[in-house]
Amino acid sequence: MIEHDLTTVFTRHESNVRSYCRGFPAVFARAAGHHLWDVEGQRYTDLLCGAGALNYGHNPPQIVARVVDYLAGGGPVHSLDLYTTAKAEFLSRFAESVLEPRGLGDHVVQFPGPAGTLAVEAALKLARKVTGRSQVIAFRGGFHGVSLGSLAATSSPLLRSAAGTELRDVTILPRDDGQGGQATLDALERALRPGSRGEAPAAVLLETVQGEGGLNVASRPWLARVRQLADSAGALVIVDDIQAGCGRTGSFFSFEDVPELRPDLVCLSKSLSGMGLPMAALLINRDRDLWEPGEHNGTFRGHNLAFVAATAALEYWSDPRFVGQAAALTAAIRASLEDIVARLPEGIVEVAGRGAMSGLRFTSPEPVERVRSALFHAGIIAETAGEGRVLKLLPPLTMPVVEWEAVADTIGDVVLGTVDTAPRYAA
Repeated sequence: MIEHDLTTVFTRHESNVRSYCRGFPAVFARAAGHHLWDVEGQRYTDLLCGAGALNYGHNPPQIVARVVDYLAGGGPVHSLDLYTTAKAEFLSRFAESVLEPRGLGDHVVQFPGPAGTLAVEAALKLARKVTGRSQVIAFRGGFHGVSLGSLAATSSPLLRSAAGTELRDVTILPRDDGQGGQATLDALERALRPGSRGEAPAAVLLETVQGEGGLNVASRPWLARVRQLADSAGALVIVDDIQAGCGRTGSFFSFEDVPELRPDLVCLSKSLSGMGLPMAALLINRDRDLWEPGEHNGTFRGHNLAFVAATAALEYWSDPRFVGQAAALTAAIRASLEDIVARLPEGIVEVAGRGAMSGLRFTSPEPVERVRSALFHAGIIAETAGEGRVLKLLPPLTMPVVEWEAVADTIGDVVLGTVDTAPRYAA
């Protein structure tokens, strides 16, 4: 029997590792679009969106209807990697509407299991198999997952400290400063040289926009040079597009405006299924697809409900109205955040990120936590990132501009009413 106070269930029976719920202490009972409702009927605007897993909002009707019809028709839900109509339809539609128009028609799709970290694990494992090398290069501020292989490339001290064992075979370098930082490229060039064992790294793993790391945007010249340096060392380039992909930064892939990058492997998850169903994929340049049959597997790599939902979600990208709406929203987000910054004394805060993966970067975590808490009490759910210095805003791409602007006004009022205007921003 469920306790009268629902929160008692979680404190009594759920592990202490739970985190988001501590900052947003409500029990949610219903969701639609960019809104959540708790058991008391209080409505919240959701700018967390499953940490980027709900780019089309909660329970988008056209996707939900497709999943319901599939279930009602008796379609298989679980299938390992057996061939199914659901998988065939997704692969065909994905190649036709996403890969081929973006010059990635030479990439094949691997389904490693239901979580983003599994896509990263598969990418690291395949890069090492292809090159015969063990070392990988990643970047400070990167978040790639918390399973051990992915965690070795994740720079968060808190997360790394929980490993319980040595995290090996990854060198974490300084990230780009957004201006094509030559110092970071010099460090990368040195790291790509063969070491004392005569082995250059197998791969360079990066996010073009770091989500958990604080909305750090890598510049086009820096990304292009990373590709050049990787090529010179015979290393693969892996782009982790798990949070920044599926339209979050304005285009389906976050790296579309950098054709020079040409990733060998691309990790996708989060919004790939369109409605939050667990799904991950690794896109592999066909020349790098050296797996032997069954060499990398997983019980839940055939999640047909996710395939059905993901196929329905791809229809958004052939709808000019959605594409126009998403473009208008990303422009409105930037304008709203720049207006908030302009209303504060110079140096208090700056705009961070790109597209609908943007936010406000402060000088320290303390004011950000006060803003986040005040927003929650005002009915807005937003998370922090970048060691707590960044207020990260991830509205769904389907959120009407007029509703974003109303929420942005509230965010601005909360920031102005909460932040101490004495400190000055220091990069």
